Amino acid sequence: MDKNVEWVIEKKLQRTIENLEKNNMGAYFVKDENSLLEKISELINEGDTVSVGGSMSLFETGVIDMLRSGKYNFLDRYKPNLTKEDIKEIYRKSFYADAYFTSSNAVTEDGELYNVDGTGNRVAAMIYGPDKVIVVIGLNKIVKNLDEAIERNRRCAAPANAKRLDRKTPCAKLGYCVDCNSPERICNDYVLIRKQGQKGRINVIIVGKELGY
Repeated sequence: MDKNVEWVIEKKLQRTIENLEKNNMGAYFVKDENSLLEKISELINEGDTVSVGGSMSLFETGVIDMLRSGKYNFLDRYKPNLTKEDIKEIYRKSFYADAYFTSSNAVTEDGELYNVDGTGNRVAAMIYGPDKVIVVIGLNKIVKNLDEAIERNRRCAAPANAKRLDRKTPCAKLGYCVDCNSPERICNDYVLIRKQGQKGRINVIIVGKELGY
């Protein structure tokens, strides 16, 4: 990568991390997946009860495999043959987890987390319940401000996730949001986390590559 482009990215990272910390959130930058897993090992303890929100980034980086290693009490929403009631129970138990893992639809340079959910289980756990929340994002999730965060969800995250989930929505066909009224709509709960009352409860780990949607 060109050194001047690297400089621009470094400045963006610096602003984002400084503002996350000002907003009472932990903020870290790691270069790759191995460094990510090492950092996570520093933030949680063996034997902890852990859970996850829906996230492709956690699969791509090996976090799901790490949580399935047997070192943790993993409330695994992705286990085969789970019923709807099983999944609902996992969602509810997640509020009592020692650590909750997720990604974010966007993180602003002002140190804010912007997320849009279909059922609200992910954003609910981010806001309240688990003792610790660990948010894993790639460089592609960092945006300038809230307006860019909203646009990123409409243009990228929402249609990509609708396509992945095989939803019968306009965005899954068009590739962009039209603010539909489809019964299979996945954009129902819009949450902006600006600050944390409990310092360091939310920890954002930025990985030096593109991840997820």
